[in-house]
Amino acid sequence: MVTQLTQYAHPEALVETEWLEKHFKDDGIRIVEANEDVLLHDTGHIPGAVHIDWRADLQDPVIRDYISPEKFAELCSRNGITPDTTCIFYGDKANWWACYALWAFRLFGHEKVKILNGGRDKWKAEGRPMTRDVPKYAKTNYPVPKKRFDKEIRAFFDEALAQSKSGKPLIDVRSPGEYKGEITHMPEYPQEGVLRGGHIPGAKSMPWKTATEDDSTFKPASELAKIYFDQCGVSRNEDTVVYCRIGERSSHTWFVLTYLLGLNNVRNYDGSWTEWGNRVGAPIEKSA
Repeated sequence: MVTQLTQYAHPEALVETEWLEKHFKDDGIRIVEANEDVLLHDTGHIPGAVHIDWRADLQDPVIRDYISPEKFAELCSRNGITPDTTCIFYGDKANWWACYALWAFRLFGHEKVKILNGGRDKWKAEGRPMTRDVPKYAKTNYPVPKKRFDKEIRAFFDEALAQSKSGKPLIDVRSPGEYKGEITHMPEYPQEGVLRGGHIPGAKSMPWKTATEDDSTFKPASELAKIYFDQCGVSRNEDTVVYCRIGERSSHTWFVLTYLLGLNNVRNYDGSWTEWGNRVGAPIEKSA
């Protein structure tokens, strides 16, 4: 049974805080901090870490889309990253935005990616070294990616709609209130212009943070298997689509399903509720 899973499918996708403190000066790695609070990095960060602003660095300033392959190559080059660099991502809020940055790197085909288990919260709680020093790395010449892997790890509106109509696994990782349509934004966050509340018909509600422990580390593989295989109905034989508000919380779930549970058929619908809730004619459910 899938719930008998005893270890992560790709344990190499995680590094522990103890290991990183001993290895953050190693050649061939780049520590990347990505936070919800884009000013947090300047208050103190892991020595050697570079900061990637999820909005300014990864998203197109005009079009509702990600940066071009050319811009991605520039981003990596100025941070001293090559295709052979192992990027170790971490951040606040249980690595919520770190997983978003990792997913964006995978969108452009960067293969060597890992998450610091427990993220910024665990690193600070353990009293590990922090600095305000800005690291300086020699500029590299990162080649422009030949493609963006939209088809492989990203879903668009029509594909999410088809997923809904076919009854295939569809996971809404927002808060229960958002799922039920009681609110159209995260609790304690500002309203962001969505006109309708609710969820995509047929979607299962499983808030993203269900996958983490109180110390922001990921739950054991056996617990994750029960959550997603048993409760959400994901399968190795059927495609799964995950979504939230703009694709950031769902990228965390995408990481769990892809790297920790080993599924190779999961796509992140990053248009998510900001698109669906404003789309003319999009079907919506409000039931619990």
